[in-house]
Amino acid sequence: MFKTTYYEVHLTVAFTHEEKQIIRQRNLLKTKLVDRRPATARVDDRDEKFELRVEHLMDGRTDRFLCANPSKAKIYEDNLLDMLAQMKRWLDDNADTADRTVVEF
Repeated sequence: MFKTTYYEVHLTVAFTHEEKQIIRQRNLLKTKLVDRRPATARVDDRDEKFELRVEHLMDGRTDRFLCANPSKAKIYEDNLLDMLAQMKRWLDDNADTADRTVVEF
């Protein structure tokens, strides 16, 4: 009778073997990617419970997140895409140590 409809956003990331190695070698599994609160969260739930971390996306796992309406789902999806682009740059930066730079005075 009092049925509530939620909109679910699914995220699955396929990391390359090299990216997985970078994540493990640099101890990046616990790195927080997104602060979020699902539509079903209670007021007294801790925020840390809902954080999206790198470890949640490893090994092809799918992350599911509930939004209250289609607009919030689309906004969340846009934020995820921005975060993934930033994460890709971040992994590329962590891939190799920088080349040596010589500065003369």
